[in-house]
Amino acid sequence: MTQQSILSAVSGIQSNQTYLDSIANNIANVNTNGYKSESVQFQDLLAQQLTGASAPTATAGGVDPIAIGSGVQIGTTQLNLNEGSLETTGQATDVAIDGNGYLVVNNNGQQLYTRDGALTQDANGNLVTASGGLVQGWMANGSGTVNNSAPIGNIKIPTGESIGATPSTTFTLGGNLPAWSGSATATPPTVTTTLNGYDALGDAIPVTLTFTGVPGHTNTYTVQGSIPNQSGSGPNPTPLWSSPQQIAFTSSGQLDPTNSSPQLNLNPDGSYSLASIPVTTLTGAGYNFPTDVPGTTTPLTWSFNLPAPNSAGAVTQYASSSSLQLQGTDGHTSGTLSGFSIAKDGTITGSFSNGTTLALGQIALADFANPGGLADQGGGLYSSSPNSGQPLIGVPGAGARGQLLGGQLEQSNVDLGTELTNLINAQEAYTANTKVLTATNAVIQALEAVQ
Repeated sequence: MTQQSILSAVSGIQSNQTYLDSIANNIANVNTNGYKSESVQFQDLLAQQLTGASAPTATAGGVDPIAIGSGVQIGTTQLNLNEGSLETTGQATDVAIDGNGYLVVNNNGQQLYTRDGALTQDANGNLVTASGGLVQGWMANGSGTVNNSAPIGNIKIPTGESIGATPSTTFTLGGNLPAWSGSATATPPTVTTTLNGYDALGDAIPVTLTFTGVPGHTNTYTVQGSIPNQSGSGPNPTPLWSSPQQIAFTSSGQLDPTNSSPQLNLNPDGSYSLASIPVTTLTGAGYNFPTDVPGTTTPLTWSFNLPAPNSAGAVTQYASSSSLQLQGTDGHTSGTLSGFSIAKDGTITGSFSNGTTLALGQIALADFANPGGLADQGGGLYSSSPNSGQPLIGVPGAGARGQLLGGQLEQSNVDLGTELTNLINAQEAYTANTKVLTATNAVIQALEAVQ
């Protein structure tokens, strides 16, 4: 049996050495982004049965089997998949995963997965991990549309990319007009607002709208617009409508589309618009107006939209000072990419020098039925295994996949207090097993002395 005790002690030493190795690895990675701590699970070895069990009889009780264990072995190592704490870095390329999932990377042709979101851009503009893995997702087309049903590919952020000029087609109004009684003896209120629109070359066009109270008509204003005439011929400024439009309000201060003249047009989003202006009527002003909406055969028109009554930013008529303004237009001048941000759904939105934003692409996430079954490849990278299941790749925030947090990083989830406690336990167990060897050696020497 002395040989058995030696074998058991040796298995204890070997297993606790593995335990120490695991603890040391956890402590070494306490500052590694996205690192998941591991724990060692022990199993006893097959016991040697000395005597079997006997069943009770009428004259004697049953006897349990007598068996001596053969030592210990490592049953498995388990990953602690709990999220580490989040740290705000302010770096546009950094991203943390809030919830389940892994970034998908192409590492020398092999598809791997990581929680380490400390990303950078390489010389080609590709979004890469610290070890050079190419982050996977979907690129947007020229109009900023992402097809996330297509196969995934490399994500590239085209630093310095330019965006062409887009002619204005829609202007949006918002704010308050002063309440107007329609008194024939009072001076009608007048409100003027100006905003730059853009032609096909990105040249700015100052667009001015003037609202004037209509005498004898309660809660009613006329509106006329104009643009400067730079051609040297025709009226200057050039009017937008051949005759002023007329908008009405209810007694509660909200827009009254049906009593406006002409009746306001209802748009699909619930807003209303004044009579559209074919830009062919404005071409004499000397700007570069395209005949059609770029990329289509739809005739280009200018539309002035008023948000739906009772909605945020709606045009109102209350007894307060004027705040009515042209809020914005869909046209813009040309510009270059000056920055970007990553949204919760993985969409990378570029900011351009002309003030516009456009989706550049979308980062993909992969989830697994059993993420604990992933195979550690080092460098914070994992590969799928027969027991992890196949990757379920899709949009962040969809299904069981977590969301992305731009400008943040997930820290290691190693708990130093726990690891130091485990270190003491492993050290004591290791020492105890060596003492078994010492004691067994003493017994053997005593037996040899007797012989």
